[in-house]
Amino acid sequence: MTGKNKKILSILIKAAIVVFAFWFIYHKLVANENLENFGSLLKGISQLEIFSIIGLVVLLMFVNWFLEAAKWKRLMRQIEAISFYRAIESVFCGLTLAIFTPNRLGEYGGRVFFLSPKRRIVGVVAMTVGNIGQLVLTNVFGAIAACFFIYRFVPIDNLVFLAVTMLALAFCLFFIVFFFNIQWLNGILLSFKFTRKYKKFYSILGRYRKAELFKIILFCLARYAVFSSQYFILFVWLIPGLQYLDIVMMTCLLFLIQSALPSLDLFDVGIRSVTAVELFKHVTNQHVAVIACTASIWLINIIIPAILGTYFVFKLNFFGTPKTN
Repeated sequence: MTGKNKKILSILIKAAIVVFAFWFIYHKLVANENLENFGSLLKGISQLEIFSIIGLVVLLMFVNWFLEAAKWKRLMRQIEAISFYRAIESVFCGLTLAIFTPNRLGEYGGRVFFLSPKRRIVGVVAMTVGNIGQLVLTNVFGAIAACFFIYRFVPIDNLVFLAVTMLALAFCLFFIVFFFNIQWLNGILLSFKFTRKYKKFYSILGRYRKAELFKIILFCLARYAVFSSQYFILFVWLIPGLQYLDIVMMTCLLFLIQSALPSLDLFDVGIRSVTAVELFKHVTNQHVAVIACTASIWLINIIIPAILGTYFVFKLNFFGTPKTN
């Protein structure tokens, strides 16, 4: 394929991605009654208060994804040095591709096409390391929250509860030990003949030592704190009377359940809303407010970044080496 044909094909692919993304977003927003419920809850609240609270949640959205960009830049130190701005471009571009792909698989493509062609598959492995770190925290905090939830709301025998608690602790320990020894996965893959021939792609796992993994998990922890705070702020604001610890417990459980369910970002709002209502019904009967809070965070954390990311889609380089910043 000639250089001119590659350029034309590249433009067509980028345009198709943007059109497809906007089509998905438009149809989902038009059909979303939960956002209308959110608007009705704001009636009677002063505009200054609305702009202040929503502005803070939007600001936290940017903090969240900038932290993810910093984590991505850190992960790429082992592969290819990229600037922080390049990391931001790739993260937001990935969010655009994620909205119409199952389990956010498009996010991988959105990021690695900002890398040199020969390092893209290795980049997928590096991104997986970061995602595993986020999953570890989701599972650990979710398992702890599940123990508190069972203690408060599920009538079971003390010995059974003790067994559940011990199982949860073992569950947490497994994920923590696995993450900080992720190079074990490299050894496991090398032990199989059919995967050994791909070792040049996954051998990068051996470069992530405990000190480096600790820094990565700190980025993951900061992100977890930020998007947990978004839920906390909206629930405290729109559902007065909720106990703070109840909000934290239910939010951690919500993240745990979401991580275990296969989903498409644009349809994920329905799953989030149903899950949130089922959890929060134990502490409040304001189901409309729960759904509205969940839908608004979906809009802020997923849809707005996906729209912003369409600009960076046009910077994707499918066939050549990306420009440096």
